[in-house]
Parts: sequence; structure tokens; C-alpha cells
Amino acid sequence: MDIILLGTALAFFITYMSIPVIITVSERKKLFDEPDARKLHLTPVPSLGGLGIFAGLMMGVLLSIHFTQAPAFQYVIAASLVVFFLGMKDDIIVLSPIKKLVGQFIAAFLLMYKGGFRITSMHGFLGVQELPELMSITITLFTIIVVINSFNLIDGVDGLAASLGLLTSVVFGVYFFKAGELPYAILSFVTAGSLTGFLIFNHSPARIFMGDTGSLLIGLVNAVLVIRFISSAGNPVSQAPLTASPAIGFSILMVPLFDTLRVFSLRILSRRSPFSPDRNHVHHLLLDLGLTHASVTYILVAVNLAFMAMAYFLQGMGTSLLMLTMLGVAGTVTLMLLNALHKKRAVVETRFPDGQPTIDTQRLISFRRKKMVLPEDN
Repeated sequence: MDIILLGTALAFFITYMSIPVIITVSERKKLFDEPDARKLHLTPVPSLGGLGIFAGLMMGVLLSIHFTQAPAFQYVIAASLVVFFLGMKDDIIVLSPIKKLVGQFIAAFLLMYKGGFRITSMHGFLGVQELPELMSITITLFTIIVVINSFNLIDGVDGLAASLGLLTSVVFGVYFFKAGELPYAILSFVTAGSLTGFLIFNHSPARIFMGDTGSLLIGLVNAVLVIRFISSAGNPVSQAPLTASPAIGFSILMVPLFDTLRVFSLRILSRRSPFSPDRNHVHHLLLDLGLTHASVTYILVAVNLAFMAMAYFLQGMGTSLLMLTMLGVAGTVTLMLLNALHKKRAVVETRFPDGQPTIDTQRLISFRRKKMVLPEDN
């Protein structure tokens, strides 16, 4: 327990102390996330907060985990370095989606082939138990790529990605501590400590963004944790076995995962690249309803908590039925949200028949204060 507390405190301290320095350097070197027609902020904001998250996370892990006892973690570090440099380059000069995807594949193969992180069983989902090797590789690769991108894509509102990452890492940490898997508990709580230090500067209105450097790293760590969780919780002889471990693992990452899969599906059905930008993410929908950045973050964290509780208390339903139930509930809630938004837009069109550009509440407040002309959202 002492080593967990030490690693968590160290990660928090390093991140908390490094962020002001990063903000200062970013301002002097003009390393900003510039506002444009699609983004939600109105003024340039430093976007290299992921550097601080990475520094705290790596120092906490390196000083707390004995790699002789957990040799797979050297490949977690290697994969983290890949996504770190990938994200940092994208934050500074912008990479094409295909180059980012290639980098994510490299990180995924490091985890699978060198680290041994594999989903080897579906634990009864759709009647499937043990997976053939090729199917195991395919599902594991898909899981890693989707989880990495889910945190990257949900990072659109002040504090949202960091808050969801903090929630998931704490939940994973509690489980792994109870299951006696100390290295994974340390990784989880060290991630939580680093994100806590970052959130102090990222709550609305954010003084700094984590950028792709931070969001890709959080996604990678959560991919490692959920794969290990499914394997450990699904093992009946583990210290903390759980029924329907794939469904519970999915519920822990429910908001970012479901939103990413939904948006990717809509883009593909529209014959567009799944990585093409739009304003169909759940945080965009909530903003268009008139909610503030802080309200959106609190609501989505609460929703994620609700799905975790649902999965835990209904795990006796079995993996397949529980997964389908959660997807049905998530789909129903999304349809209700879209219906509410449709009604609001109908009212706006009635009041402004010649067409009134839709702007979120944050921009409207700034517009009234600064009396400035704002670009329309695409």
C-alpha cells in the first residue's frame, strides 16, 4: 500500500509542478491550440499538457514498479513512448489520420507480441469462450485501437477526458488492489495521481489542454488496464473473480467507447472516413442543448458511473445479455438526447426563419461579454 501511495503522490507532484512551466514555455514559443470554426474555445490555449501527464506517469511507474516482477511493463513503457512522441508531433505540426493510425498499430503490436497482452476468451459473450489465435489477435488489436482513439475523440470539453480517465483509473486501481495485482494497481493509481494534478489546470475554463500527447497516452493505459481486467476478473480462481468480465470492462469505459463506436459507425454509413471531424460527439450534442463545459463533464462522468453500477449489480445476467442491455440503454438515452436537440432546433428555426447560426453557451457568453463576431460551426 505504501508503494502505491508514494507512486501516486509522486505522479501528482511532478504533473502539478510541471504544468505551470509548460504553460509559460508554450506562451513564449506560441505553442497554442488556435481557435477555429470547429473548436469550442475562443482564445489560444496551450495544448501540451500531455507532457506533464507523461512526466508524472512515467516517473511514478518507473520508481514504483519492479520490472523483474512485472517484465511486461517494459513494453508498456515502450508503447507509451511511441504514442507520446506520436501525440507530441501531432500537437505541434499536425499529423494525418493515417500516420497517427500507423503509430497506434506499432504501439498495439508492442503490447501484444512483446508484452503478451491478449484477449484470449470472450467469457461467454455470444456463446464464445476461448478464442483461436488469429481471432484473439484481431479482437485485441481492435480493442487497443478503439480505446486509444476513444479518449482522443472524447477530449472536446474542458476537463472531460481527464475526468473520465481519472474515474476509470481509480476503478481499475481498486479492482487490481483487491485482486492482489500490485503492478497494475500502481499503474492505475499513478495515472489517477497524474490526471488529478493536470485537472487543477484543466477544469473549465481550461488554462491548458492535454492535446493528443495526453489523450493518446490515457487511451493506451486504459487499453492495457481493460485487457488485463477482462483476463483477471474472468478467471474463476483469481482473488476477485467477476461474472461477465467483458461487459463490466466495457461499462468502465462506457462513455468514451460507446460514443466513439457510434460516431465511427455514422461516419462510415455516410461514406466518410471514421477519422473525419464533425460535431456529432455526445459532448457536442449536450453543448448544443445549452449546457456549460462543466455541466457536460459532470453529467457524462455521472452517466459512466451509472453504467458501472448497472454492470456490477446485473452481472448475473451473463455477458451477452448484460452487454446487449447496456447498449440498448445507451442507445435509448442517445435517441432521447437527439430528440431533445431536434425539438430545440425546431424552436430556433421558428423564431429565426431566415436562419440563425447555432453557437454553444460558452461562445454566447463570450460573445455578449466581448461583443465579438464568431465563426459558424461546420
